[in-house]
Amino acid sequence: MLSGDPAARLDLLTDLATPLAVRTAVTLRVPEKVAGGTTKLDDLATACAADRDALGRLLRYLAHRGVFVEVSPDVFGLTEVGELLCDRSAGGYGTRLDLDGLAARLDLAVLGLPHAVRSGGPGYAAVHGRELWADLDATPEFRAHFDELMESLQRTTAPEVAARYPWPEIGTVADVGGGSGALLAELLTAHPHLRGILVDRAEPVATAARRFADRGLADRVELVAGDFFQPLPPGADVYLISRALTDWNDGDATAILRRCAEAAGPDGRILIVEVLPTEPHVPHLSSYDLRMLVEVGGRERGLDDYVVLAAAAGLAPRRNFRGAAGLTLMEFG
Repeated sequence: MLSGDPAARLDLLTDLATPLAVRTAVTLRVPEKVAGGTTKLDDLATACAADRDALGRLLRYLAHRGVFVEVSPDVFGLTEVGELLCDRSAGGYGTRLDLDGLAARLDLAVLGLPHAVRSGGPGYAAVHGRELWADLDATPEFRAHFDELMESLQRTTAPEVAARYPWPEIGTVADVGGGSGALLAELLTAHPHLRGILVDRAEPVATAARRFADRGLADRVELVAGDFFQPLPPGADVYLISRALTDWNDGDATAILRRCAEAAGPDGRILIVEVLPTEPHVPHLSSYDLRMLVEVGGRERGLDDYVVLAAAAGLAPRRNFRGAAGLTLMEFG
């Protein structure tokens, strides 16, 4: 909780200039230019195709907030905070804050929060003109970034899923909404007896096909370009849904689970993998729940919530397997 003068607290809560100033500097790639030795204002303005006066005003504003430092008149350097903005990896601040990229587009979807709160549905299209999934399909660079982001999440998730579930009991696993295949590839590599089915839209499935081929796994995977609101391929022992149900409201999440239950039949299992709320990601303390609402109409849920969802799809809880930082594997049948 913020403390101090109420007006000062309100100003901190409602300031828009500072976050957009940081994002503007990132979008112009000022931190990288400075890190590369372009430190004089005249040279920075030329390198960034910016107006000299306006850029100077921006940098001095951010210098007062600890992002840059004016080491001498019209000469700028980076603070430790500013250095973080040079990171253009998939999860780096430079990528996340660039206003021309998908990550900032997701951030700006928060402008649709009034629509989301009024309607109970996502606000992304109210801001950007089409839903997130359509945006990804229409814009290859957005799709590539989204796939990279999902892969970065799986770097920590996939090894735990491979290690914590009793995969020797399983012959075939269907990864429902498996994206570009990072999790399924990890499972097949760690457990050579497994066979896999990957179900997702055509674009990520095409990326997954290249991944499986590169890793010598193509002969153990069936690729299905499909929709998890439609009937799923039957016959797998486990239908795996990893970090996907938070993207959907309760009605849609139940519909997805019902399709999994239909495909699994009476002897199959459903395995839901999610990061359940833990410190510091406590519901209503972090912004994650509101982001899910505004971006895709989804929500954050706890274990009891998933039990209720599963029951609505005709499924009963069986076993749970807990990993680090809230990662939980929930088995239903």
